[in-house]
Amino acid sequence: MTKAPATPKNGRRRHDREIIALAVPAFGALVAEPLFVMVDSAVVGHLGTPQLAGLGIAAALLMTAVSIFVFLAYATTAAVARRVGAGDLPAAIRQGMDGIWLALLLGAAVVALTLPTAPWLVDVFGASDTAAPYAITYLRISILGIPAMLVVLAATGVLRGLQDTRTPLYVAIGGFTVNAALNVTLVYGAGLGIAGSAWGTVIAQVGMAAAYLVVVIRGARRHGASLRPDAAGIRASAQAGVPLLIRTLSLRAVLMIATAVAARLGDVDIAAHQIILSLWSLTAFALDAIAIAGQAIIGRYLGANDEKGAREACRRMVEWGLGCGIVLGILIVLARPLFIPLFTSDPSVKDTLLPALLVVAVSQPIAGVVFVLDGVLMGAGDGRYLAWAMLVTLAVFAPVALLVPSLGGGLTALWWAMTLMMAVRLVTLWLRTRSGRWIVTGATR
Repeated sequence: MTKAPATPKNGRRRHDREIIALAVPAFGALVAEPLFVMVDSAVVGHLGTPQLAGLGIAAALLMTAVSIFVFLAYATTAAVARRVGAGDLPAAIRQGMDGIWLALLLGAAVVALTLPTAPWLVDVFGASDTAAPYAITYLRISILGIPAMLVVLAATGVLRGLQDTRTPLYVAIGGFTVNAALNVTLVYGAGLGIAGSAWGTVIAQVGMAAAYLVVVIRGARRHGASLRPDAAGIRASAQAGVPLLIRTLSLRAVLMIATAVAARLGDVDIAAHQIILSLWSLTAFALDAIAIAGQAIIGRYLGANDEKGAREACRRMVEWGLGCGIVLGILIVLARPLFIPLFTSDPSVKDTLLPALLVVAVSQPIAGVVFVLDGVLMGAGDGRYLAWAMLVTLAVFAPVALLVPSLGGGLTALWWAMTLMMAVRLVTLWLRTRSGRWIVTGATR
């Protein structure tokens, strides 16, 4: 019996199966992460307003620290996926261990810097006299969990590179469940207050890191990979992460500028902006899940010296990103009557929110392609270009956004500036993808 010849349709189906298999669990794991903060907020909120305000400030600092080091997941995914594509699993796991050791070193440095400077950091964020003590307490305890969280990031990258996004989903669900139970028990049962919430989160984070390490260590022993720290490997992981760190910091600067401009527009505008930003973040999780699949799949194809497969996968993922963006845009428009009342009953906030929300809906197809191409270039290890592209984007966005208040523009104008930012990213990433310079095959870039 002869084998059916390969066709473009069969190729698309194969890519679709791979994308779905990786993206769906990745989306679940991404959504589980912010639920940690939501659980803490729900539990601590019943202690009082100062406690909740203190938690909000400390949580913002912690989330900023973790987001800065997200390159640990991105760089590790690409490097491990290349080794997997090359058929060298021991080297893939060894590469992943280098990322985990780097995470531990960075985590220790963050703890050493943050513990003595916690009061200063809380003061910089403008905490009130009543909220500051609670913020300092929560921050000093929670910061002890940062090394575990950075290990989670690096180990997640290892498993994604190994084409496994299910295990991170299971670990995230387990961590969320333990965190919720410990928060209630320690805050109310043990009477520890906000400190109990912090300790509950730290314990859950350490448990998640331990679960990841068990999986990675088992894989290392199975394939004969060394677990010892390797200075050259750790240094290489750090060097690969620097461009992605620059990219991430530039993106964070965009979001900070947007929030600062919204605050200058007035209380109504900043309130509406925060609502839109929460929705924008939720849609970003869906699109980022496809980007994560792109990192793993593209890295594997390039590691296997399959340039054609990498191009086809890239093309199909762009179609997925565009399609998901269109669907999300339509959902935003249709769900407005259901979504807005959940966040505000203020007529002035609603009036400000509606036109800006339509701009966000229009920009979703652009965002869909941007997220996918970002993931493709990350999977290819093209971090240097991503850094430069994001710096160019920041240079275009910043003056336009800062001119919004002086030109009499409102929140809608600000979100048109955000759409411009995404359009610039689309152009820079599309040009790079079309050039083919991102395609570097082999076990290492």
